[in-house]
Amino acid sequence: MSLWDSFKTSWQAIVSTKLRSSLTILGVVIGVAAVVFLVGLGRGQQASMTSMFEDMGANAFYISSTSDKAGSGGNLTLDDAEALKDKQRAPSVGVVAPMIRSQAKVSYGNSDVNITCSGVTPDIAEVQSYPVEEGDFISENDVKRKTSVAVLGHQTAIDLFNDANPIGESIRIEGRKFQVIGVIEELGGRPGADDYILIPLTTMQSKIVSGKTVGQIAVMATDTDQINKAIAEVTVILRERHHIRSGAEDDFDVRNMTEILKNMTQTMATFSLFLGAIGAIALLVGGIGIMNIMLVSVTERTREIGIRKSIGARRKDILIQFLTESGLLSMCGGVIGLLIAIGGAWLIGGLRMMGPFTIEAKISADIVILALAVAIGIGLVSGTYPALRAAMLDPIESLRHE
Repeated sequence: MSLWDSFKTSWQAIVSTKLRSSLTILGVVIGVAAVVFLVGLGRGQQASMTSMFEDMGANAFYISSTSDKAGSGGNLTLDDAEALKDKQRAPSVGVVAPMIRSQAKVSYGNSDVNITCSGVTPDIAEVQSYPVEEGDFISENDVKRKTSVAVLGHQTAIDLFNDANPIGESIRIEGRKFQVIGVIEELGGRPGADDYILIPLTTMQSKIVSGKTVGQIAVMATDTDQINKAIAEVTVILRERHHIRSGAEDDFDVRNMTEILKNMTQTMATFSLFLGAIGAIALLVGGIGIMNIMLVSVTERTREIGIRKSIGARRKDILIQFLTESGLLSMCGGVIGLLIAIGGAWLIGGLRMMGPFTIEAKISADIVILALAVAIGIGLVSGTYPALRAAMLDPIESLRHE
């Protein structure tokens, strides 16, 4: 009996009991759908987080205040940022970009949005990714003169202006008039990547938040290998400027993007593994269901097995037939489960959750191949014992079976 004949016979057996076959593969369908979808969800979120941190600078670190003084972001100042640019004391520091972030009400015509408004200097474009799509970016002259100009994120421009060109138009930020001078390209790939407004840092201090402190200082090391050295140099300078005694705690915090990304990647990988384990349990249940139904099938077809053996079928032929049937059942369940997972990933792609955070599911070829291979493997393993039992049946006793 050829493999093709076994396949045709198995397919006929499956089709002849449609309801039972459908219920049998249900566990495999759920298992494969869960494995593919959940692992894809984990990978999608991991890719999103990686993109977010890479956009924040692969060799960058961020300094923020740990104290909260007099109505703003703490005790970091523009003078602190200027001190960090001293090449003699901080040769490993490449770019220094102070900034302030605050939620602000922005309006244009009848459109109003509450959005993150950031006061920045031109140096921020070297630390983070801000490619200009239209117009210009904030200049050193804008910072020196405290000009009322604004650069819009891609989505913010759409929210306020729809399809109209915003360049040269006037908007109001917290009731104050600003002229739009530029729009940033669509970044995507991470939560809130395109929802923001950038204005000169000095303008932010004088017109929006009122104060001389800055909320954060972004620092880019001269090279990825120099990050730890740059952090050490920055720490020494700030401790001296803030008159912190030896042994006392810093009044600022340094966040290393490389270390954060590494820890986040490990966490998301563990999360993906956990999600995959949940789906694997469902697959195991599906395998048990296949074994159960194949045992029932052997009992029901005992007489048929006896007839086949009496006309020359070998044990190997019977074994292959039942293994083919169990493998075919699990393969059908795997394909259906895969289609459900892909459909689910497509439906939830880009859905917003908790404000700017989006859900992403990344289903790659290796997940698909692995899930189908595991599904078929479970079917074959589950069908091995029933197939062996069928192959070992005595033909005479089988013919007597009612």
